[in-house]
Amino acid sequence: MGKLSGKTALVTGSSRGIGRATAVALAREGALVAVHYARNEQAAKETVQLIEKDGGRALTVHAELGVPGDIDQLFRGLEDGLKQHTGRTTLDILVNNAAASTSSPLAPEDVSVEEFDRMFAANAKAPFFVTQRALGLIPDGGRIINMSSALTRVANPSQVVYSMSKGAIEQLTLHLARHLAPREITVNTVAPGVTDNGQEFWKIPEVREQMSRTTAFKRLGAPQDIATVVAFIATDEARWITGAFIDTSGGTLLG
Repeated sequence: MGKLSGKTALVTGSSRGIGRATAVALAREGALVAVHYARNEQAAKETVQLIEKDGGRALTVHAELGVPGDIDQLFRGLEDGLKQHTGRTTLDILVNNAAASTSSPLAPEDVSVEEFDRMFAANAKAPFFVTQRALGLIPDGGRIINMSSALTRVANPSQVVYSMSKGAIEQLTLHLARHLAPREITVNTVAPGVTDNGQEFWKIPEVREQMSRTTAFKRLGAPQDIATVVAFIATDEARWITGAFIDTSGGTLLG
């Protein structure tokens, strides 16, 4: 029996990278996991296959976040899937992991209104309204985990808009932790640093070497390094942790 046996979870953006590893980690602890994806259905199905191969349970949910109608679409699929698997629509664990990133670094002077709006729609607005809607499904004692970034603690002008949007989700954590404490729902932020999430630029040896030097352990983070922390926060063992900013950057912020 896993520590999350009988629980249900939604991990947004879990078709690859940290989201996939998180979905797998939660399922290994016994949770039924809703694997959310925006575009790549095959990748989401691969996440489900990994979970099922390991003896776990999962389902896929499709919705592009940050666009009109996204919340309704997400929760129609989620509630239908939960009913099919459990007969109920209870959601015990919400992991707000999905996020938009810049396609290329931009100086603050070069950021367009469209790029700014796109980033905030996906990284700040969507998590807020996903969480708002999920609160009707989350029982007392539930878990909300928001994925931020170590970039909110350092200056990187080429990532200013991304960092601003992630700072917003940290504020969501702080205020909801206080608001939901009477229901014993914990709300926490997990902040990864440089993590090899499968993107093409991590295959460039020079990039890997340069970024590895920024961590205390002199290596890139792996998605599993982050996922194990998220899985712990989702358990009852972490019931006394709420409103926290949990640095999972491998010591990048030590200076």
